Amino acid sequence: MKRPAHPIRSLLKRLPIYATLKQWGHGPDYWWWKLRGQPRRIPHRLKQRAVLKYARAFALTTLVETGTYYGEMIAAVGRHFRRVYSIELDPELATLARRRFRRFAHVTIIQGDSQSAVPWLLAQMHEPCLWWMDAGYCGWAGASGKSERLGSELDAILAARDHPHVILMDDADGVADLSELLAALKSRHPDRQIEVAENIIRITPRDA
Repeated sequence: MKRPAHPIRSLLKRLPIYATLKQWGHGPDYWWWKLRGQPRRIPHRLKQRAVLKYARAFALTTLVETGTYYGEMIAAVGRHFRRVYSIELDPELATLARRRFRRFAHVTIIQGDSQSAVPWLLAQMHEPCLWWMDAGYCGWAGASGKSERLGSELDAILAARDHPHVILMDDADGVADLSELLAALKSRHPDRQIEVAENIIRITPRDA
């Protein structure tokens, strides 16, 4: 059973400054994670580093994100990309993100379910992209961590043979049947290197 949200946090979420407060919290959250002995769930700062590391390693200038939430990843790394697309299921969060990034012409917020938005975006892409995906995002779509849903999105991206996309999927430990999902992906896509590190599924071209 899902625990009810803390009343103070629920109140803060209604404030326009909430997204900024979350951004400011990444530094303290990182050091709190270090003090606790670096548990499996990593802080957002390490996720940002992973995104930038793979973008540099594979010379990727377009970032696609599933699960905008409050726009923390865009705010942290968006300036390092030529184009940023972020998909958000929740209409209110999508509206907040559009308002927050309205001055940034290279950022596009797409309101909708990634099951339909991902194939649509793939049809628009003419270059390899870095895909930052959140396994927990599926919970907002009523399919929390379901490997068949995640697998269909990953297969759609990996099927684009002309553009060797790089995929990073957060919250690997929240994926039901993770080992089965990884085994299926490795079987269907032998040309890809697939591994899990720091609770992030990492899928890259094998020959790069």
